[in-house]
Amino acid sequence: MTQFDDIRPYNDEEVAPAIDRLLADPELIDAVTRLRFPRLAGWMPWLLKPLVKRVLTRQLHGVSSVDHLQQIVSHYLDSMIERCVDQLTVSGLDKLDPNTPYLFISNHRDIAMDPAFVNWALNKNGFNTVRIAIGDNLLTKPYVSDLMRLNKSFIVKRSATSAREKFKASKHLSAYIHHSILEEKSNIWIAQREGRAKDGLDATNTAIISMLALSRPKTTPFAEFIRESNIVPVSISYEWDPCDAAKAKELHAHAEHGSYEKEEHEDVASIAMGIAGQKGSVHVAFGDVLKGNFENAEEVAQEIDRQVWDSYVLHPSNHLAYVLLNGEAADLPVSASGEPFVENEYDAEKLELKRRLADVPDEQKEIFLGIYANPVVSHLRD
Repeated sequence: MTQFDDIRPYNDEEVAPAIDRLLADPELIDAVTRLRFPRLAGWMPWLLKPLVKRVLTRQLHGVSSVDHLQQIVSHYLDSMIERCVDQLTVSGLDKLDPNTPYLFISNHRDIAMDPAFVNWALNKNGFNTVRIAIGDNLLTKPYVSDLMRLNKSFIVKRSATSAREKFKASKHLSAYIHHSILEEKSNIWIAQREGRAKDGLDATNTAIISMLALSRPKTTPFAEFIRESNIVPVSISYEWDPCDAAKAKELHAHAEHGSYEKEEHEDVASIAMGIAGQKGSVHVAFGDVLKGNFENAEEVAQEIDRQVWDSYVLHPSNHLAYVLLNGEAADLPVSASGEPFVENEYDAEKLELKRRLADVPDEQKEIFLGIYANPVVSHLRD
């Protein structure tokens, strides 16, 4: 047993037993079948499930290390990108050193795909992949926990109830992240806030920075601790969000009733929807390492926000939603190439936005459009 066994990812010795558990879990086989064959799974599960299990068993045969497993995951990710992404672009990695461990803090739109796209960009450019922070609220099924921890995920314990338990869990998490960066030289990915930015307004929760600083030695100045943590803001922008309508529904419920009651395993369903849905163009922008003389968590959060907003690539969907809400376009570029936005050049995007909007109840349409328009608002605010 080691200090972080309760939250760390699996090591190589734990890979084979975890894979055996996964292949024996009928819920996993059912989930993969529905994800891979969404139309046929309900008609002929008796045929597809055994086929899926045989394929998975063959593909995972002999896998005994995390790196080997991630090679297989990379193949699936490449296949998903080919099916569900029109264009995937990356910027900023030329400023970073593949031999230096970084703490990547990104905006958060999709449970699975945010860290997946970061990993894809790192892997394709000669960097080590990240250890991924994931809330224990997502680990509602044993196979999900095994899958996540096999893929270098570590657990953020959000289920703690008392103030004392929450503080203890936060300090433990902080120590693990600090240990990963400084001692094990491993890259880390964590979102800038707990939960997805469902409204499209990316803002860093200062509590995240305060949590990181819980492991700061008393003799180390705050600014020095931030510098040695090698924090890199990351901005991930999607042209289309597969979960847009679901997010609008949840945001409307909060606005009307003050709360939203999730269905059982709804987060797991969001993972599947985010993976399988069409995303259009996606851009992953890596910012500059935070090296300033920061005095407190608020200053760090402000700098992360500045970099996330500045490097966020606006897509036609963002501009078109902003026009529908405000009656006029913002004088901001569109696409990673920095081209000016000219509304009448995007007929196909207009049709797609109209199609998506048609499926949204009238009382949720403004919220839905805000999900896409708010990144423009963030750019204008900066």
